[in-house]
Amino acid sequence: MSEQQTGSVVAVSRDDKHRFSKPVVPSIRLVAGYGIEGDSHAGSTTQHRYLIRTDPTRANLTQVHLVRSELFEELAADGFEVSAGQLGENITTAGLDLLALPVGTRLHLGADAVVEVTGLRDPCSMIDKFQRGLKGVLKSRDDTGHILRRAGIMGVVVADGTVAPGDPLLVELPAGDHIPLGVV
Repeated sequence: MSEQQTGSVVAVSRDDKHRFSKPVVPSIRLVAGYGIEGDSHAGSTTQHRYLIRTDPTRANLTQVHLVRSELFEELAADGFEVSAGQLGENITTAGLDLLALPVGTRLHLGADAVVEVTGLRDPCSMIDKFQRGLKGVLKSRDDTGHILRRAGIMGVVVADGTVAPGDPLLVELPAGDHIPLGVV
């Protein structure tokens, strides 16, 4: 692996139904090319309800959703109460700035699982149904008008494995020029 950045897994979540929040579970099983066993967003083609309507054959670039736990403290300062799994993420992390990672970064989780980062999650209106006004905090503009998205990152599973709270998270940056994350 190139540059060694590390973090850890704080919580893991999955849900077999399309609901906004996902319950925290003791562990999750990641399956290469598929996603998280027992999760409604698993599959080789898109499982996102909106994207299925527009192109059901589209490759599933959103098999795994990761959010950094530090975001919850930032949101608390803005008056929101959010905890692991409530933003619909599968893996809640600590100690790593997920949003700064480039496309193609490989996240080694636990002993065997590997997720390749595909892009940013674009907050949708469901977030405001969870907590009114939260979307505006998770998707805002900086002083130059650039859109800032803080609702986590998405990825695809490239190596099977089981992931649980307390597992290490090792970062493998892609070779060559790094491409900043865009929305997937």
